[in-house]
Amino acid sequence: MPKHIRLNAFSMNTVGHLSPGQWRHPRDQSTRYTDIHYWIELAKTLERGKIDGLFIADVLGVYDVYQGSADEALRSAAQVPVNDPLQLVPAMAAATRHLGFGVTASVSFEHPYPFARRMSTLDHLTSGRAGWNIVTSYLSSGARNLGHARQLSHDQRYALAEEYLQVCYKLWEASWEEGAVQADRASGVYADPRKVHGIDHQGEFFTVPGFHLSEPSPQRTPVIYQAGASSRGRAFAAANAECVFVAAPSKVVLKQQVAQLRAAVLAAGRKADQVLVFEQLTVIVAATDAEALERLREYREYASASGALALMSGWTGIDFGEYTPQQVLREVPSDAIQSAVEAFTRADPHRTWTTAEIADYCAIGGDGPILVGSAKTVADQLQEWVEETDVDGFNLASVVAPETFEAVVDLLVPELQARGLFKHEYEEGTLRHKLFGQGDRLTAPHPVAAMRKGARQ
Repeated sequence: MPKHIRLNAFSMNTVGHLSPGQWRHPRDQSTRYTDIHYWIELAKTLERGKIDGLFIADVLGVYDVYQGSADEALRSAAQVPVNDPLQLVPAMAAATRHLGFGVTASVSFEHPYPFARRMSTLDHLTSGRAGWNIVTSYLSSGARNLGHARQLSHDQRYALAEEYLQVCYKLWEASWEEGAVQADRASGVYADPRKVHGIDHQGEFFTVPGFHLSEPSPQRTPVIYQAGASSRGRAFAAANAECVFVAAPSKVVLKQQVAQLRAAVLAAGRKADQVLVFEQLTVIVAATDAEALERLREYREYASASGALALMSGWTGIDFGEYTPQQVLREVPSDAIQSAVEAFTRADPHRTWTTAEIADYCAIGGDGPILVGSAKTVADQLQEWVEETDVDGFNLASVVAPETFEAVVDLLVPELQARGLFKHEYEEGTLRHKLFGQGDRLTAPHPVAAMRKGARQ
């Protein structure tokens, strides 16, 4: 029986997410990103297509590595200006019933105590459709603007992330017992003080003695997403993540990353099917192959190669402004996204990348591949990616908004449904239940389950 494919829409609360320059396209509406109705319309479109979730990227910082400044990022709107992703979700949730929301938030620049409350609030307001994409931040500009002399090293950021997550787990899972909320009008007791506990956390980075300010939300812990395929990122994901987001430039690299992630999950004592792997893709779908290719040609007229290099310089920590167009990228030590460097250097020993090739590749769809064609052609390719790499699904990026997502919903989804590869209806329940077909809460062997069991009863 063929494997069902999971689909997320991949977006960002900004003008130019992964295809810099497309805001100039006459059909593009991304400059409406400050209009809440733009996001409500998108959410309704995605739910009409039974899309699993809206995965919202974010950065707290600017892409100022390319040519030593943020000028090109500003000119091409390469993820700047950028607004808070979390504030979009309640309005979209109110307009939908099933669509999930994976919100990116960094552990590097906000204390876990108020953040845990923000996520519990979001889980309440979405009726349990909230997910958290955990990132450790890779832009030094963000660190400087929050008073740090420089960004922590790659491995130090993951050490902080481990403790940050432990604090959140304790607040979400071990602070309020089941049954703590009584809301008993007769006795006048809303919450039983005997069943609400301080977490008494004292660690290297954080001290949190008190109890969680929010009562338990439908999922308690939101669905945990993690975006990282470096060796340190894999270890973190294997221990904690439920959904892992990767951006491999080819099936060769993706197959390797998926296999490494599956092995790491098993080594961490968890079941392989407890973690879903999503590959970043951009699909350009039209009624025929010829129309789709024409659409791609049209998009390339508006693409910004320099904006693409601004993004890649930020992702890799390498200033591509210092490379000649034909210079081959070599692996360089970096505290940015290590997997991005690996993907374009040593991950595929049979493939090298010049600066010009990287600029062309990333100008549409960022650091993920592009699939172009009719619904039949693209569905064939998606099947091949799943069968050859064992990936579970795809985060589909937009080129021209909302045109790209509308084509996915109107053309690609019906083709996948006809092949038995995509659901016809949503499951009822929380995002976790929809993704895994089980309960609303994390279960063993995820470490949170043991923490909940160990909470004072």
